[in-house]
Amino acid sequence: MFQYMDQHYEAVDFSGRDLRYGELIRCTFKRCTFTSSSMEEITINQCRFIECNFRGASLNGSIHTESAYENCNFAEANLFVSEFNHCKMTGSDFAGAQLDGVTLVQGDWSYTNLRQARLAKQAMRGVRFYGADLSDANLEKADLRDCDLTSVIFGKAKLQGADLRGAKMDGIDFKTLVVKGARMDREQAVAFLRSHGAKID
Repeated sequence: MFQYMDQHYEAVDFSGRDLRYGELIRCTFKRCTFTSSSMEEITINQCRFIECNFRGASLNGSIHTESAYENCNFAEANLFVSEFNHCKMTGSDFAGAQLDGVTLVQGDWSYTNLRQARLAKQAMRGVRFYGADLSDANLEKADLRDCDLTSVIFGKAKLQGADLRGAKMDGIDFKTLVVKGARMDREQAVAFLRSHGAKID
């Protein structure tokens, strides 16, 4: 096990490295590459990653707390049962990433690419997904209460049984949603009915 604290790295290539079980604290990584690296069960606290590449990295069981991943690439990365606590993930790409069992505790996931993500039954209460792409994502029975879902792309997403109460849903095309069994508050239900042509008195 290793521990890096208060370090700064720029354009460093960590590809294929064994970084398992390590700990990163208050470190900054700018345009660094972690492709296909082994980062299972790594613990990352208060770090910042800017335009870093994690394509194909193994991050299963990793724990991320109060860290930022801005415009990072997680394509095809393994994030099975990983945890993100109060993290900023804006603009990051999760195309083809393994997200089964992931835990998201609040945080900012605005403008992320989560197309086809499998997030069924996940607890994601209070997460900010402003402008994110969740098209074709499986969100069945997910807890999305109090999330900011403003301008989210939900094309063909599965929301059956999801809990949407208290979520901000401005700019959502309700006609594209499959919401059978979803729990909505009164304001959302009115918006949904109006999008289908109902007149509400």
